[in-house]
Amino acid sequence: MSSRFSHTSSLTKIIIIVEFVLVSYLLYSLTKNVYNSYKVDKYIESFEKENSLIEMENKQKNEDYLYFTSEEYIDKIAKQNLGLVNHGEEVIILASAGVNEKTDPSEDLSGEFAKDSKASNFEQWFKFFFED
Repeated sequence: MSSRFSHTSSLTKIIIIVEFVLVSYLLYSLTKNVYNSYKVDKYIESFEKENSLIEMENKQKNEDYLYFTSEEYIDKIAKQNLGLVNHGEEVIILASAGVNEKTDPSEDLSGEFAKDSKASNFEQWFKFFFED
């Protein structure tokens, strides 16, 4: 091999080595830039997903705000919590079928609870689950 390269000058050998080093550096730079571009694309993709989630959350909160500040909601809450009755409305109270009605609201109920208090805790739970 030495006979083959013996006729080339040392300047040519140095130029070829410098060119190989330059090509190697350019390949390294290209690879590094491609990898950085890939990372930037991944960041952009993740931020776009996050932005779409934030946008949906913001839209939902805006809709909730509009609902909670609407007249219908305020009227509903006033009726539920404050007993508001609008003009021309009548209040109807429905009693459940299992409620025993007492004729005198001031009647003492402690006697009814006192008879059950004599039973042990186990007996009370047994009655609750297995008796009518």
